[in-house]
Amino acid sequence: MPPPRTPEKGLRHRLAELRGPEVKPRALDARALAALAANPGCRRRAILDGAGVDKAALASALGSPSVFGQSQFAFVRGNAFEAKVKADGGTELLRLAHEKLDRTAEPPMGARLPDLGAQDSDGRTRRTEEALREASAEPGAWTLLDHPMLALDVAGSPAFLEPDAVVVHPDGSWTVVEIKSFPMLDGAADPAKVGAAARQAAVYVLALERVAERLDPPPRVRHRVLLVCPKDFSNLPTASAVDVRKQRAVTARQLARLTRIEEIAGTLPDGVCFAPELPPEQLEWSVESVPATYAPECLSACELAFHCRDRSRAAGAVTSLGRPVRAELGGLTTVGDVLAAARGEAGDPDDPAVAALRRAAALRAEALASAAERAREVAGCR
Repeated sequence: MPPPRTPEKGLRHRLAELRGPEVKPRALDARALAALAANPGCRRRAILDGAGVDKAALASALGSPSVFGQSQFAFVRGNAFEAKVKADGGTELLRLAHEKLDRTAEPPMGARLPDLGAQDSDGRTRRTEEALREASAEPGAWTLLDHPMLALDVAGSPAFLEPDAVVVHPDGSWTVVEIKSFPMLDGAADPAKVGAAARQAAVYVLALERVAERLDPPPRVRHRVLLVCPKDFSNLPTASAVDVRKQRAVTARQLARLTRIEEIAGTLPDGVCFAPELPPEQLEWSVESVPATYAPECLSACELAFHCRDRSRAAGAVTSLGRPVRAELGGLTTVGDVLAAARGEAGDPDDPAVAALRRAAALRAEALASAAERAREVAGCR
């Protein structure tokens, strides 16, 4: 049984309790934020990300380890390629930005490279904003911000984001740069990987827009981002301009739907903690105290997906069959309800979902009876 609740505590202290007092919070990056925005109804992921819980370690402790993530080889290769792109003061990166995004501007010569160093994330965020303000106030030159730090409010909790780079054009507008190690073959890359990069870049665009809103006049944040990848099978960089307006609109809408972190934390009983070193029974109770919204799409985006899938299947939830199926079934939330409705044992006959299920069941029975009759006829002819 869960322990009794005590009066509400400060949110920061409460989140520290949830991840474990001695556990360092895990930063919420743009990739995780894009995945969170793709499933805004999942309170479990929202509170885990808001508290900075290491979901991979949590999944392993629950006995359902995640199986996706970047390999060490890919990580090293990606860092080496990024260093090559940014070598010589970002000469090649700025050349690509000029070629793909701003050919009418003067070619980048002697671009400004502000120092964004600071002791902590808050300091780096302030320094990034200062550098962007200074660059926009003095148009006419190119400016490259290497690994700036941006802040974005996510369900009432700040998330610190670090894009690969941001370019300030001579006209004062800003462009997000995404550097990826997957190749562009004949000028095109894997659509799935480009889509994932676009969703990630859209988060950075949103964060940049928040910075621009605080400036007077607000600079233009370009919705075409620069995607830099290796050319064909070489290590030479090439680039493509990717329009992320659709991804940005979807992400903004989904983030606005997220339940605020303090509201979720306020509903949890005292004693809930997600520290992986806790006994399995206590950890299981803590995780299950927060409702999840599982869908098959979670398997490619969330470390806890296998755990949530097992629980969803055990409960017979129709969400385990996918969001499109769930949307078609209306008020029928479990597989048992669906089967009972199809058999005519439950459900309102005037409900379109129930009527469709009964019609499908009748057609199936008719098809099986016809097949059985045909099989008997064939057997009688032998």
